[in-house]
Amino acid sequence: MAKTAYPKLQETLWHETLDNGLEVFVLPKPGFTKTYATFTTRYGSVDNHFTRPDGETIKVPDGIAHFLEHKMFEEPEGDIFSKFASQGASANAYTSFDRTVYLFTATGEVEANLDTLLHFVQNPYFTDENVEKEKGIIVQEIEMYRDNPDWRVYFGLIEAMYSHHPVHIDIAGTAESVRSITKEMLYDCYRTFYHPSNMTLFVVGGIDPEETLARIRKDQSGKKFPQGGEITRLFEPEPPQVNRERQELTLPVSLPKCLFGFKEEPAGGSDAVRRELASKLMLEAVLGSSSPLYQRLYDDNLISDGFGHEYNTGPGYAFSMIGGETRDPDELVSRVTQELYEAARTGISRDIFERTRRKKIGAFLRMMNSPESIASEFTRYRHKGGDLFKVVELYESLTLEEINERLKQHADPKRLAVSVVRSGTA
Repeated sequence: MAKTAYPKLQETLWHETLDNGLEVFVLPKPGFTKTYATFTTRYGSVDNHFTRPDGETIKVPDGIAHFLEHKMFEEPEGDIFSKFASQGASANAYTSFDRTVYLFTATGEVEANLDTLLHFVQNPYFTDENVEKEKGIIVQEIEMYRDNPDWRVYFGLIEAMYSHHPVHIDIAGTAESVRSITKEMLYDCYRTFYHPSNMTLFVVGGIDPEETLARIRKDQSGKKFPQGGEITRLFEPEPPQVNRERQELTLPVSLPKCLFGFKEEPAGGSDAVRRELASKLMLEAVLGSSSPLYQRLYDDNLISDGFGHEYNTGPGYAFSMIGGETRDPDELVSRVTQELYEAARTGISRDIFERTRRKKIGAFLRMMNSPESIASEFTRYRHKGGDLFKVVELYESLTLEEINERLKQHADPKRLAVSVVRSGTA
Protein backbone atom coordinates (compact mmCIF):
# COMPACT_ATOMS: atom_id res chain seq x y z
CA MET A 1 0.00 0.00 0.00
CA ALA A 2 1.11 3.57 -0.60
CA LYS A 3 0.64 6.70 1.48
CA THR A 4 0.52 10.21 0.09
CA ALA A 5 0.79 13.14 2.49
CA TYR A 6 -0.73 16.52 1.72
CA PRO A 7 0.83 18.81 4.34
CA LYS A 8 -1.11 21.93 3.34
CA LEU A 9 -4.38 20.14 3.92
CA GLN A 10 -3.07 18.08 6.85
CA GLU A 11 -4.35 14.91 5.19
CA THR A 12 -2.75 11.53 4.43
CA LEU A 13 -4.32 9.34 1.77
CA TRP A 14 -3.74 5.57 1.70
CA HIS A 15 -3.95 3.87 -1.68
CA GLU A 16 -3.67 0.38 -3.08
CA THR A 17 -4.53 -1.21 -6.41
CA LEU A 18 -5.58 -4.79 -5.73
CA ASP A 19 -4.68 -7.79 -7.87
CA ASN A 20 -8.10 -7.70 -9.54
CA GLY A 21 -7.57 -4.06 -10.58
CA LEU A 22 -9.80 -2.40 -7.96
CA GLU A 23 -8.44 0.95 -6.81
CA VAL A 24 -8.92 1.45 -3.06
CA PHE A 25 -8.43 4.76 -1.25
CA VAL A 26 -8.72 5.26 2.49
CA LEU A 27 -8.65 8.70 4.13
CA PRO A 28 -8.51 8.54 7.94
CA LYS A 29 -10.08 11.49 9.74
CA PRO A 30 -9.07 11.22 13.42
CA GLY A 31 -11.79 12.46 15.75
CA PHE A 32 -14.60 11.97 13.20
CA THR A 33 -17.42 9.68 14.34
CA LYS A 34 -18.97 9.30 10.88
CA THR A 35 -17.57 7.05 8.17
CA TYR A 36 -18.60 7.45 4.55
CA ALA A 37 -17.82 4.99 1.76
CA THR A 38 -18.44 5.11 -1.98
CA PHE A 39 -18.10 2.26 -4.46
CA THR A 40 -18.03 3.81 -7.92
CA THR A 41 -17.99 2.45 -11.44
CA ARG A 42 -16.98 4.46 -14.50
CA TYR A 43 -20.37 3.85 -16.05
CA GLY A 44 -23.04 6.47 -16.61
CA SER A 45 -25.98 7.38 -18.77
CA VAL A 46 -23.83 8.42 -21.75
CA ASP A 47 -22.33 4.92 -22.04
CA ASN A 48 -24.98 3.44 -24.31
CA HIS A 49 -22.69 2.42 -27.21
CA PHE A 50 -19.39 0.70 -26.51
CA THR A 51 -16.91 -2.00 -27.45
CA ARG A 52 -16.32 -4.57 -24.72
CA PRO A 53 -12.87 -5.91 -23.79
CA ASP A 54 -13.64 -9.04 -25.86
CA GLY A 55 -14.02 -6.85 -28.98
CA GLU A 56 -17.81 -7.04 -29.34
CA THR A 57 -19.58 -3.72 -29.99
CA ILE A 58 -22.93 -3.24 -28.26
CA LYS A 59 -25.66 -0.58 -28.42
CA VAL A 60 -27.99 -0.66 -25.41
CA PRO A 61 -31.23 1.17 -24.58
CA ASP A 62 -31.06 4.64 -23.05
CA GLY A 63 -31.39 4.63 -19.27
CA ILE A 64 -29.87 1.20 -18.71
CA ALA A 65 -27.13 2.42 -16.33
CA HIS A 66 -29.80 3.97 -14.11
CA PHE A 67 -31.96 0.83 -14.39
CA LEU A 68 -28.98 -1.31 -13.35
CA GLU A 69 -28.38 0.91 -10.33
CA HIS A 70 -31.98 0.32 -9.20
CA LYS A 71 -31.73 -3.45 -9.62
CA MET A 72 -28.46 -3.82 -7.71
CA PHE A 73 -30.29 -3.26 -4.40
CA GLU A 74 -32.48 -6.33 -4.82
CA GLU A 75 -31.32 -9.69 -3.48
CA PRO A 76 -33.00 -13.12 -3.21
CA GLU A 77 -33.59 -12.59 0.51
CA GLY A 78 -34.96 -9.06 0.14
CA ASP A 79 -34.04 -5.41 -0.02
CA ILE A 80 -30.45 -4.47 0.81
CA PHE A 81 -31.54 -1.14 2.34
CA SER A 82 -33.05 -2.98 5.31
CA LYS A 83 -29.77 -4.80 5.94
CA PHE A 84 -27.85 -1.52 6.06
CA ALA A 85 -30.50 -0.07 8.37
CA SER A 86 -30.18 -3.04 10.74
CA GLN A 87 -26.46 -2.27 10.93
CA GLY A 88 -27.08 1.39 11.76
CA ALA A 89 -26.15 2.69 8.31
CA SER A 90 -27.88 4.80 5.69
CA ALA A 91 -27.33 3.60 2.11
CA ASN A 92 -28.00 5.20 -1.25
CA ALA A 93 -26.90 5.31 -4.88
CA TYR A 94 -27.05 7.61 -7.88
CA THR A 95 -26.30 7.59 -11.58
CA SER A 96 -24.82 10.58 -13.38
CA PHE A 97 -23.73 11.11 -16.97
CA ASP A 98 -20.42 9.29 -16.47
CA ARG A 99 -20.52 7.25 -13.24
CA THR A 100 -22.69 5.19 -10.92
CA VAL A 101 -22.06 5.49 -7.19
CA TYR A 102 -23.13 3.19 -4.35
CA LEU A 103 -22.61 4.53 -0.85
CA PHE A 104 -23.28 4.27 2.85
CA THR A 105 -22.74 6.47 5.88
CA ALA A 106 -22.48 5.09 9.39
CA THR A 107 -21.20 5.89 12.88
CA GLY A 108 -20.78 2.25 13.90
CA GLU A 109 -20.40 -1.28 12.53
CA VAL A 110 -18.26 0.12 9.74
CA GLU A 111 -16.65 -3.25 8.97
CA ALA A 112 -20.02 -4.99 8.58
CA ASN A 113 -21.36 -2.19 6.40
CA LEU A 114 -18.26 -2.24 4.22
CA ASP A 115 -18.68 -5.99 3.76
CA THR A 116 -22.33 -5.43 2.80
CA LEU A 117 -21.43 -2.72 0.28
CA LEU A 118 -18.84 -4.93 -1.42
CA HIS A 119 -21.11 -7.96 -1.36
CA PHE A 120 -24.24 -6.49 -2.92
CA VAL A 121 -22.46 -4.47 -5.63
CA GLN A 122 -20.44 -7.53 -6.66
CA ASN A 123 -23.36 -9.99 -6.59
CA PRO A 124 -26.09 -8.97 -9.05
CA TYR A 125 -29.43 -10.71 -8.90
CA PHE A 126 -31.60 -10.18 -11.96
CA THR A 127 -34.60 -12.25 -12.95
CA ASP A 128 -37.14 -11.80 -15.73
CA GLU A 129 -39.78 -11.13 -13.07
CA ASN A 130 -37.92 -8.50 -11.02
CA VAL A 131 -36.71 -6.72 -14.17
CA GLU A 132 -40.26 -6.53 -15.51
CA LYS A 133 -41.52 -5.21 -12.17
CA GLU A 134 -38.84 -2.49 -12.11
CA LYS A 135 -39.89 -1.17 -15.52
CA GLY A 136 -43.18 0.13 -14.16
CA ILE A 137 -41.43 1.82 -11.25
CA ILE A 138 -38.91 3.62 -13.46
CA VAL A 139 -41.47 4.63 -16.08
CA GLN A 140 -43.48 6.18 -13.25
CA GLU A 141 -40.33 8.02 -12.11
CA ILE A 142 -39.76 9.32 -15.64
CA GLU A 143 -43.34 10.60 -15.83
CA MET A 144 -42.96 12.28 -12.44
CA TYR A 145 -39.87 14.16 -13.62
CA ARG A 146 -41.73 15.33 -16.71
CA ASP A 147 -43.83 17.45 -14.35
CA ASN A 148 -40.79 18.80 -12.50
CA PRO A 149 -40.01 22.30 -13.86
CA ASP A 150 -36.43 22.37 -12.50
CA TRP A 151 -35.62 19.06 -14.18
CA ARG A 152 -37.30 20.07 -17.43
CA VAL A 153 -35.52 23.42 -17.71
CA TYR A 154 -32.20 21.69 -16.90
CA PHE A 155 -32.50 18.98 -19.53
CA GLY A 156 -34.16 21.43 -21.88
CA LEU A 157 -30.91 23.38 -22.03
CA ILE A 158 -28.82 20.26 -22.66
CA GLU A 159 -31.25 19.16 -25.39
CA ALA A 160 -30.94 22.62 -26.97
CA MET A 161 -27.14 22.33 -26.94
CA TYR A 162 -26.58 18.74 -28.08
CA SER A 163 -27.98 16.98 -31.11
CA HIS A 164 -26.05 13.66 -31.11
CA HIS A 165 -24.10 13.20 -27.88
CA PRO A 166 -26.11 11.07 -25.41
CA VAL A 167 -25.63 13.66 -22.67
CA HIS A 168 -28.87 15.23 -23.98
CA ILE A 169 -30.86 12.08 -23.14
CA ASP A 170 -32.53 11.90 -19.74
CA ILE A 171 -30.43 9.80 -17.33
CA ALA A 172 -33.43 7.54 -16.69
CA GLY A 173 -34.05 7.11 -20.44
CA THR A 174 -37.53 7.17 -21.97
CA ALA A 175 -40.58 5.03 -21.24
CA GLU A 176 -39.98 3.26 -24.55
CA SER A 177 -36.27 2.58 -23.94
CA VAL A 178 -36.89 1.34 -20.39
CA ARG A 179 -39.56 -1.12 -21.54
CA SER A 180 -37.06 -2.64 -24.01
CA ILE A 181 -34.48 -3.52 -21.30
CA THR A 182 -33.99 -7.23 -20.60
CA LYS A 183 -32.25 -9.26 -17.91
CA GLU A 184 -29.60 -10.32 -20.45
CA MET A 185 -28.81 -6.69 -21.33
CA LEU A 186 -28.35 -5.86 -17.65
CA TYR A 187 -25.93 -8.75 -17.17
CA ASP A 188 -24.02 -7.69 -20.32
CA CYS A 189 -23.58 -4.16 -19.00
CA TYR A 190 -22.80 -5.38 -15.50
CA ARG A 191 -20.03 -7.72 -16.71
CA THR A 192 -18.57 -4.94 -18.86
CA PHE A 193 -18.60 -2.00 -16.48
CA TYR A 194 -18.68 -3.51 -12.99
CA HIS A 195 -15.35 -5.30 -13.27
CA PRO A 196 -13.12 -4.25 -10.32
CA SER A 197 -10.59 -2.74 -12.74
CA ASN A 198 -13.25 -0.21 -13.79
CA MET A 199 -14.19 0.68 -10.22
CA THR A 200 -12.97 2.78 -7.27
CA LEU A 201 -13.63 2.25 -3.57
CA PHE A 202 -13.17 5.27 -1.28
CA VAL A 203 -13.55 5.18 2.51
CA VAL A 204 -13.24 8.28 4.68
CA GLY A 205 -13.81 8.84 8.38
CA GLY A 206 -12.66 7.80 11.82
CA ILE A 207 -11.21 4.49 10.68
CA ASP A 208 -7.86 2.70 10.89
CA PRO A 209 -6.47 2.68 7.33
CA GLU A 210 -4.35 -0.46 7.69
CA GLU A 211 -7.18 -2.50 9.17
CA THR A 212 -9.63 -1.19 6.58
CA LEU A 213 -7.33 -2.00 3.65
CA ALA A 214 -6.58 -5.44 5.08
CA ARG A 215 -10.29 -6.21 5.33
CA ILE A 216 -10.98 -5.06 1.77
CA ARG A 217 -7.97 -6.98 0.47
CA LYS A 218 -9.17 -10.18 2.16
CA ASP A 219 -12.72 -9.73 0.83
CA GLN A 220 -11.55 -9.28 -2.75
CA SER A 221 -9.00 -12.11 -2.66
CA GLY A 222 -11.82 -14.56 -1.97
CA LYS A 223 -13.76 -13.61 -5.11
CA LYS A 224 -13.24 -14.67 -8.70
CA PHE A 225 -13.63 -12.24 -11.58
CA PRO A 226 -13.17 -12.72 -15.34
CA GLN A 227 -10.27 -11.04 -17.09
CA GLY A 228 -10.79 -7.28 -17.34
CA GLY A 229 -9.74 -5.07 -20.20
CA GLU A 230 -10.21 -1.79 -22.01
CA ILE A 231 -13.72 -0.52 -22.72
CA THR A 232 -14.09 1.82 -25.70
CA ARG A 233 -16.97 4.31 -25.55
CA LEU A 234 -18.43 5.17 -28.94
CA PHE A 235 -20.03 8.55 -29.64
CA GLU A 236 -21.43 10.03 -32.82
CA PRO A 237 -19.55 13.16 -33.94
CA GLU A 238 -21.10 16.21 -32.27
CA PRO A 239 -21.15 19.45 -34.28
CA PRO A 240 -19.66 22.50 -32.57
CA GLN A 241 -22.82 24.60 -32.94
CA VAL A 242 -25.81 24.24 -30.65
CA ASN A 243 -28.69 21.98 -31.66
CA ARG A 244 -31.14 24.88 -31.33
CA GLU A 245 -30.75 28.36 -29.89
CA ARG A 246 -33.84 28.23 -27.71
CA GLN A 247 -36.15 25.67 -26.16
CA GLU A 248 -39.38 26.56 -24.35
CA LEU A 249 -42.24 24.77 -22.70
CA THR A 250 -45.14 25.66 -20.44
CA LEU A 251 -45.81 24.24 -16.98
CA PRO A 252 -47.83 25.42 -13.98
CA VAL A 253 -45.11 27.46 -12.22
CA SER A 254 -45.48 30.66 -10.22
CA LEU A 255 -42.54 32.31 -12.00
CA PRO A 256 -40.75 31.37 -15.22
CA LYS A 257 -37.53 29.36 -14.96
CA CYS A 258 -34.64 30.14 -17.26
CA LEU A 259 -31.29 28.44 -17.80
CA PHE A 260 -28.78 29.36 -20.49
CA GLY A 261 -25.14 28.71 -21.23
CA PHE A 262 -22.39 28.09 -23.74
CA LYS A 263 -21.45 24.79 -25.37
CA GLU A 264 -17.79 24.12 -26.09
CA GLU A 265 -15.32 21.40 -26.99
CA PRO A 266 -14.18 19.44 -23.92
CA ALA A 267 -10.56 19.46 -22.80
CA GLY A 268 -8.76 16.14 -22.61
CA GLY A 269 -6.39 14.50 -20.16
CA SER A 270 -4.89 16.45 -17.29
CA ASP A 271 -6.07 19.74 -18.86
CA ALA A 272 -9.71 18.85 -18.11
CA VAL A 273 -9.50 19.55 -14.37
CA ARG A 274 -7.52 22.77 -14.78
CA ARG A 275 -9.99 24.07 -17.35
CA GLU A 276 -12.94 23.12 -15.12
CA LEU A 277 -11.50 25.08 -12.18
CA ALA A 278 -10.62 28.05 -14.41
CA SER A 279 -14.15 28.07 -15.83
CA LYS A 280 -15.77 27.97 -12.39
CA LEU A 281 -13.56 30.80 -11.16
CA MET A 282 -14.33 32.82 -14.30
CA LEU A 283 -18.10 32.42 -13.86
CA GLU A 284 -17.95 33.24 -10.17
CA ALA A 285 -15.94 36.41 -10.84
CA VAL A 286 -18.56 37.79 -13.24
CA LEU A 287 -21.79 36.27 -11.89
CA GLY A 288 -21.17 35.30 -8.26
CA SER A 289 -23.25 36.59 -5.35
CA SER A 290 -20.62 39.23 -4.49
CA SER A 291 -20.41 40.58 -8.06
CA PRO A 292 -21.87 44.00 -9.01
CA LEU A 293 -24.00 42.33 -11.70
CA TYR A 294 -25.62 39.97 -9.21
CA GLN A 295 -26.56 42.87 -6.96
CA ARG A 296 -28.05 44.88 -9.84
CA LEU A 297 -30.09 41.91 -11.04
CA TYR A 298 -31.30 41.27 -7.50
CA ASP A 299 -32.21 44.93 -6.91
CA ASP A 300 -34.18 44.93 -10.18
CA ASN A 301 -36.12 41.86 -9.04
CA LEU A 302 -34.82 39.83 -11.98
CA ILE A 303 -33.29 37.06 -9.87
CA SER A 304 -33.77 35.41 -6.48
CA ASP A 305 -31.36 33.68 -4.13
CA GLY A 306 -31.66 30.62 -6.37
CA PHE A 307 -29.75 32.29 -9.23
CA GLY A 308 -26.50 30.46 -9.89
CA HIS A 309 -24.06 28.99 -12.34
CA GLU A 310 -22.15 25.76 -12.93
CA TYR A 311 -19.72 24.23 -15.38
CA ASN A 312 -20.19 20.65 -16.56
CA THR A 313 -17.67 18.54 -18.41
CA GLY A 314 -17.26 14.85 -19.15
CA PRO A 315 -16.48 12.42 -21.97
CA GLY A 316 -17.30 14.33 -25.15
CA TYR A 317 -19.15 17.30 -23.63
CA ALA A 318 -18.54 20.61 -21.84
CA PHE A 319 -20.92 23.49 -21.13
CA SER A 320 -21.81 26.23 -18.70
CA MET A 321 -25.24 26.62 -17.13
CA ILE A 322 -26.50 29.95 -15.74
CA GLY A 323 -29.84 31.14 -14.39
CA GLY A 324 -32.75 30.32 -12.12
CA GLU A 325 -36.22 31.68 -11.44
CA THR A 326 -36.97 35.06 -13.03
CA ARG A 327 -39.90 37.32 -13.88
CA ASP A 328 -38.43 38.09 -17.33
CA PRO A 329 -36.27 35.38 -18.97
CA ASP A 330 -35.43 37.49 -22.03
CA GLU A 331 -34.18 40.45 -20.02
CA LEU A 332 -32.16 38.16 -17.76
CA VAL A 333 -30.44 36.42 -20.69
CA SER A 334 -29.75 39.75 -22.39
CA ARG A 335 -28.23 41.45 -19.36
CA VAL A 336 -26.10 38.51 -18.23
CA THR A 337 -24.73 37.67 -21.66
CA GLN A 338 -23.92 41.34 -22.37
CA GLU A 339 -21.99 41.47 -19.10
CA LEU A 340 -20.09 38.31 -20.04
CA TYR A 341 -19.28 39.63 -23.53
CA GLU A 342 -18.08 42.93 -22.06
CA ALA A 343 -15.95 41.15 -19.46
CA ALA A 344 -14.48 39.00 -22.23
CA ARG A 345 -13.60 42.18 -24.14
CA THR A 346 -12.13 44.21 -21.26
CA GLY A 347 -10.96 41.44 -18.94
CA ILE A 348 -11.60 40.72 -15.27
CA SER A 349 -9.67 43.03 -12.94
CA ARG A 350 -6.86 41.70 -10.76
CA ASP A 351 -8.69 42.64 -7.57
CA ILE A 352 -11.79 40.69 -8.56
CA PHE A 353 -9.66 37.76 -9.72
CA GLU A 354 -7.74 37.55 -6.43
CA ARG A 355 -10.85 37.97 -4.30
CA THR A 356 -12.71 35.29 -6.25
CA ARG A 357 -9.79 32.88 -6.08
CA ARG A 358 -9.59 33.28 -2.29
CA LYS A 359 -13.34 32.67 -2.08
CA LYS A 360 -13.09 29.46 -4.14
CA ILE A 361 -10.17 28.18 -2.05
CA GLY A 362 -12.05 28.99 1.16
CA ALA A 363 -15.13 27.11 -0.02
CA PHE A 364 -12.96 24.13 -0.95
CA LEU A 365 -11.29 24.04 2.46
CA ARG A 366 -14.69 24.11 4.18
CA MET A 367 -15.79 21.22 1.98
CA MET A 368 -12.84 19.18 3.29
CA ASN A 369 -14.65 18.93 6.64
CA SER A 370 -17.45 16.94 5.00
CA PRO A 371 -16.72 13.20 4.51
CA GLU A 372 -19.63 12.98 2.05
CA SER A 373 -18.28 15.77 -0.14
CA ILE A 374 -14.71 14.46 0.01
CA ALA A 375 -15.72 10.97 -1.13
CA SER A 376 -17.96 12.21 -3.95
CA GLU A 377 -15.53 14.83 -5.24
CA PHE A 378 -12.42 12.66 -4.96
CA THR A 379 -13.84 10.02 -7.29
CA ARG A 380 -15.15 12.65 -9.71
CA TYR A 381 -11.71 14.23 -10.02
CA ARG A 382 -10.01 10.84 -10.16
CA HIS A 383 -12.10 9.84 -13.17
CA LYS A 384 -11.02 13.02 -14.93
CA GLY A 385 -7.35 12.25 -14.30
CA GLY A 386 -7.05 14.76 -11.45
CA ASP A 387 -6.43 14.76 -7.71
CA LEU A 388 -8.90 16.37 -5.30
CA PHE A 389 -6.12 17.09 -2.83
CA LYS A 390 -4.25 19.21 -5.38
CA VAL A 391 -7.20 21.50 -6.15
CA VAL A 392 -5.86 24.27 -3.90
CA GLU A 393 -2.50 24.10 -5.68
CA LEU A 394 -4.26 24.33 -9.03
CA TYR A 395 -6.30 27.34 -7.92
CA GLU A 396 -3.11 29.01 -6.69
CA SER A 397 -1.38 28.36 -10.03
CA LEU A 398 -4.15 29.91 -12.15
CA THR A 399 -3.24 33.31 -13.56
CA LEU A 400 -5.36 36.34 -14.37
CA GLU A 401 -4.28 36.09 -18.00
CA GLU A 402 -5.43 32.46 -18.12
CA ILE A 403 -8.85 33.31 -16.69
CA ASN A 404 -9.36 36.19 -19.10
CA GLU A 405 -8.37 34.01 -22.04
CA ARG A 406 -10.77 31.31 -20.78
CA LEU A 407 -13.58 33.89 -20.72
CA LYS A 408 -12.83 34.97 -24.30
CA GLN A 409 -12.92 31.35 -25.48
CA HIS A 410 -16.06 30.41 -23.60
CA ALA A 411 -18.39 33.40 -24.04
CA ASP A 412 -19.09 32.75 -27.72
CA PRO A 413 -22.49 34.12 -28.88
CA LYS A 414 -22.61 31.48 -31.62
CA ARG A 415 -22.63 28.72 -28.98
CA LEU A 416 -25.28 30.17 -26.68
CA ALA A 417 -28.45 28.18 -25.96
CA VAL A 418 -31.46 29.09 -23.80
CA SER A 419 -34.06 26.95 -22.04
CA VAL A 420 -37.23 28.46 -20.56
CA VAL A 421 -40.17 27.03 -18.63
CA ARG A 422 -42.96 29.59 -18.74
CA SER A 423 -45.94 29.84 -16.45
CA GLY A 424 -49.16 28.37 -17.79
CA THR A 425 -51.03 25.14 -18.43
CA ALA A 426 -49.01 22.45 -20.14
